[in-house]
Amino acid sequence: MQVEILGSVTEFKQQNGTLTIKTAEAEARVYLYSPTIIRINISKKHSEADTSFAVIQQLLTDFKLDESATTIEINTSALKLRINKSPLRFNFYTADSKPLSEDDERFGTNWQNERVITYRKLYADEKFIGLGEKTGNLNRRGTVYTNWNTDAVDYTLYSDPLYKTFPFFIGLHSGLTYGLFFDNTHKSYFDFGATTDEQMSWFGADGGDMNYYFFGAQGVAKIIEDYTWLTGRMEMPPLWSLGYQQCRWSYMSAKEVLDIAKTFRKKKIPADVMYCDIDYMEGFKIFTWNKKTFPDPKSMMDELKSMGFRLVTIVDPGIKIEEDYQQYNEGLANDYFAKYPNGENYTGYVWPGRCHFPDFFRQDVREWWGAAFTALTDAGVDGFWNDMNEPAAWGQNMPWIVKFGDKYMPEVRNAYGMEMARATYDGTRKILGNKRPFVLTRAAYSGTQRYAAVWTGDNTGTDEHMLLGQRLVNSLGITGLSFTGVDIGGFSGDPTPELMVRWNSLGTYTPMFRNHAIKGSKMREPWQWDKANEQIIKKDIEQRYKLLPYIYSSFYQSHTTGLPISRTLAIYKPFDELIYDTRFQNQFMFGDALLVAPVESTKTTTDVYLPKGNWYRLSSNEKYKGGKTVNVPSPLTDLPVFAKAGAIIPMQSVTQSTADSGDGILQIHIWNGKEANEFVYYEDDGLSYDYENGAFYKRTIRFNPIKKTVSLSAVEGTFSSRFHKVKFVLHGFDRVKLKNVLLDLKDGEMEVIF
Repeated sequence: MQVEILGSVTEFKQQNGTLTIKTAEAEARVYLYSPTIIRINISKKHSEADTSFAVIQQLLTDFKLDESATTIEINTSALKLRINKSPLRFNFYTADSKPLSEDDERFGTNWQNERVITYRKLYADEKFIGLGEKTGNLNRRGTVYTNWNTDAVDYTLYSDPLYKTFPFFIGLHSGLTYGLFFDNTHKSYFDFGATTDEQMSWFGADGGDMNYYFFGAQGVAKIIEDYTWLTGRMEMPPLWSLGYQQCRWSYMSAKEVLDIAKTFRKKKIPADVMYCDIDYMEGFKIFTWNKKTFPDPKSMMDELKSMGFRLVTIVDPGIKIEEDYQQYNEGLANDYFAKYPNGENYTGYVWPGRCHFPDFFRQDVREWWGAAFTALTDAGVDGFWNDMNEPAAWGQNMPWIVKFGDKYMPEVRNAYGMEMARATYDGTRKILGNKRPFVLTRAAYSGTQRYAAVWTGDNTGTDEHMLLGQRLVNSLGITGLSFTGVDIGGFSGDPTPELMVRWNSLGTYTPMFRNHAIKGSKMREPWQWDKANEQIIKKDIEQRYKLLPYIYSSFYQSHTTGLPISRTLAIYKPFDELIYDTRFQNQFMFGDALLVAPVESTKTTTDVYLPKGNWYRLSSNEKYKGGKTVNVPSPLTDLPVFAKAGAIIPMQSVTQSTADSGDGILQIHIWNGKEANEFVYYEDDGLSYDYENGAFYKRTIRFNPIKKTVSLSAVEGTFSSRFHKVKFVLHGFDRVKLKNVLLDLKDGEMEVIF
């Protein structure tokens, strides 16, 4: 095997928004997508089709070049790309020529047969964050990762790869930020200075092009905004999907599902969602119901909905090989399955036994798959849980000669789960008409946020996994996945009562709040942990429902800007060294206003790092000065959560589900601070797509500490708020005239002086 290194420029031209550069080894193309986004594609076999699973934006049609004897330069208002001609190397700078990221002068881009790799200079103080669902520390420096979507059963604290591929990271050095998205679905690799004597970082793939997008905006939040502009942002989720979700492998009958739901209502523990895992099916055949244990699905669904519950059912890609099974017969008749090169349908073993697998890379197959969901929606199902879609088969990897459309397994494995989620989303959205489906997927690729929420797979009931899960959620947020969750309590193993209580309290501040467990494990419902623990769990679930106006508004922010709900502190303070300290790397902001500090279930006090500024303990209003580490109480009854000074958090009274109308009072909580602040409050009906046509209720809430006023802007949108009264609740103010005053909520501007 020989190494072939990209050599010198032989010719170049600019035409139709593309700079084409040729060398003896390959052809490079440079595209401009915005003043802060430049794409580099280096290929030996350039395809004019130039498709991407992730990217949804179009390139700019023109840009200016500056040429010298040794370089070609592209300058935008934010970025400078300096292309060295001999050898061909790509170096990125700020507009004022500060280095952001540069090719290694010696090795640049190179090939070993089909494998393509780019080596880049490593700066002395450089840190890296991102890559989505990856174990390890917040700072990826000194680590190596592989992207190859895997059914990672019982993964450990150091397992790699896991279920998803997000080849996007952010580099931080010298007070500067940049991002890089390597859009290649082959098995890919990232080495953040782990093996190169601190000289280089490198990334590459087993095949395909060296195809990456470089982001030059300054600030982690701005880079995330640019990345999600490029790859898409989530739509508004169904409001009910933000409530508490109860799942298990498996609730074995309709009676058991209904009994669990009735117990929630009897005990007045808020909840919105029940799940059916694989045992609701007949012989694990997708799009069927077990006629003995679920004899009348619609009747079950009608009763669930009468109690304010929605149902989510699991769907796997494996289609059982069985005569007279509708999906098998249709797939066979229409040639919808993945194949060997000789035309035989690939067969693998999963839950139903011998199975074929739909070729989701074909539009006709996706449409067929999507239309089949009437078997579930006709009964009233609103949520669809895509599992086993890495794709998983017993023995893990499908043979590399299995073909999907015109591509083989090694090229598209990492995108299979995303395309299944896309087929599920497109199909159920069409079936449900103007009603939003909830789609959840285990496997994913960049851009999946357009179709589905994700969770972190088969975790374990330990404190270490609880903390790892929060890092995974925070890291997924960097890569555009806002609607994320973990299996509260751990999928496998039996958590202690203390761990279950602690993990549930963290679930309050997790974008998707789902309790899930493996077959054979201890039952995990809130009332399974003795009366005292049940009351703590109930209190924390009630807190989730109080915060729903704030959470839903935060999802609107994510929908419009791409900023996640759970945000690593590196988004706000990327050059604060303590953010990356392993003691504090799990801390995160939940929306704009709340800092959450995960704590092991065995601790009753903990050290918390509060960034510069003033903070208030959410539970007690105790004030803390930031910019230092503080030791705070952390009993099981009180997870350390802090509101930053000036925070504006809309809340409501406790409801038993999102279907409850509540008392009609919007509570606007404000914590005293020296700086002005504002919060965009957002409502819509939580169910339909009418918000896309203006049927929403939006207004900006402003706090002015100088004038001592709280104001609400005039209403935008045509939706009528579910609230008719507003209560201002002030925290940390010494003397105020206004205290828990109840006012009529008006559509026009409102201002209250305190």
